[in-house]
Amino acid sequence: MSSETFVPHGARTQTEVFAIHGADPEVLAYAMAKYSRSALSMRESLTELNAQRAEQFLNTFYFQYGHRSIADLAHVAFAVERLSLLAAIVLVDEQRWDGQERSTRYQNFLKSGWYLPDFGGHAEPAQLYCETVENLFAIYERTTTSVLEALRRRVACPETLKPEAYERTLRARAFDVARYLLPLATNTSLGQIVSARTLETQVSRLLTHPVAEVRDLGNRLREAAAGAAWNVNNGAAQAFAAKLDAAGSAALAEEARQLFVREVRTAPTLVKYAQANAYETLTRAELAQAAAELLAGAPLASAPMVDLVERTESLEVELAATLLYSASHHSYRQIRDLVAALPAARVAEIVDLGIRQRGRHDEALRAFHAGAALRFDILMDIGGFRDMHRHRRCTQIIQDFTAAHGYETPGAGDMEAGVDILAEAGALAGFHAALDAAHAASARIAASAAPEAAQSALYVLPLATRIRSLFKMDFAEAQYISELRSAPAGHFSYRRVAWEMYLALERQHPTLARHIRVTDFTQPIDLLQR
Repeated sequence: MSSETFVPHGARTQTEVFAIHGADPEVLAYAMAKYSRSALSMRESLTELNAQRAEQFLNTFYFQYGHRSIADLAHVAFAVERLSLLAAIVLVDEQRWDGQERSTRYQNFLKSGWYLPDFGGHAEPAQLYCETVENLFAIYERTTTSVLEALRRRVACPETLKPEAYERTLRARAFDVARYLLPLATNTSLGQIVSARTLETQVSRLLTHPVAEVRDLGNRLREAAAGAAWNVNNGAAQAFAAKLDAAGSAALAEEARQLFVREVRTAPTLVKYAQANAYETLTRAELAQAAAELLAGAPLASAPMVDLVERTESLEVELAATLLYSASHHSYRQIRDLVAALPAARVAEIVDLGIRQRGRHDEALRAFHAGAALRFDILMDIGGFRDMHRHRRCTQIIQDFTAAHGYETPGAGDMEAGVDILAEAGALAGFHAALDAAHAASARIAASAAPEAAQSALYVLPLATRIRSLFKMDFAEAQYISELRSAPAGHFSYRRVAWEMYLALERQHPTLARHIRVTDFTQPIDLLQR
């Protein structure tokens, strides 16, 4: 008898796993999609494919048959530089998004520059805008310097810590305080890696936005995906081809250029039809009108920084309340209670407003992601919100920027920094004066006759300005946020929010809250711990 191992015909003998590099994003998406329609291996598929065939395939299956999951397979990296903080917040507001942005905690933004909207020749609001932004930057610089000096007096450098590490850590703490003064006009830069499907919805959402800079950003993203990508190896490839030329191998040099310096377009097919979304535009206007009617004369009710709104309403009421919340500046609790008192037919009408303009290929608005067990209505400074905004495992309903909620004084109520360090640095009066002046200027610009005056006025709002957002999540995400964001190395703004989230959970679900490894925000921390 043979000693060889018997393997039945068709039996799998060994799994093969290999990484793929060098394929264009749309070609790779096509090759992966072929697994569902072809028995070819990935190597065989990629060898026989080209951009033209990929385009033909995507035109058929993506656009005609609606197989949008194909676009999830094509991932594109973008660098987005010199955009305002306002535009950056809008850009990254995707639930399926990966990226990194310049940190206001670790970088000095004095040299960033700032965005200037088109005031259409209206000199007075344009001048007020520029003066306000420049004043905020001047106070930002003075506050950074004075708070850093105060921290040096307060905290001595331990012998175990290198002077450069000591200085770097205290400077970051000073930025933690001073960043509250940065206006939304401040320029930043970010990198993102997204699927073509996310990119398509992102571009459409940006093109629909009321702010001109954001609409322009949508166009630039679409153009970048459809146009030639920047090739990081271009210089080296050109130098190699030049060497071949010098060696008398002109044919090989040309072949090298065709192979290594060819033009690559990352997602020309998958984003070519991305355009402004009429569903969102029409629905936004209808919801704004409905919210104005329901909330007419209702003042903004006082609310805590974090309100864990208990579930007492039906799913229908939650949907209607969330839709109205997205179009107002009132708290979720206040809106929920008003909606809960309406007749069922009126509640159904509000829900219909959110869906009746929906087109054939439109996803329902984010407000329809309803039914989560925990709903945190959070009112915090824009700077801290930008950190909380990174949590993608929850549904976030974000209200528009406004000065109606006032602003936060950095670190108010905590044990590590804030009012006391500002006062100690002699910067508290200047801080409040700059923020009050910025809010007043925003109101004056909004009342002007300049084009898009209401949107232009938002840019002078500092990061200290409060913004309201509704975070819906399950217990695991609440546990994660409370543990991560309350850690001593974090910024005191979101540390306080994470602590308040924990306390709210503890009041409503004490037996579950004991499983959260939260850091007590009320206890002093080591300012040199990062």
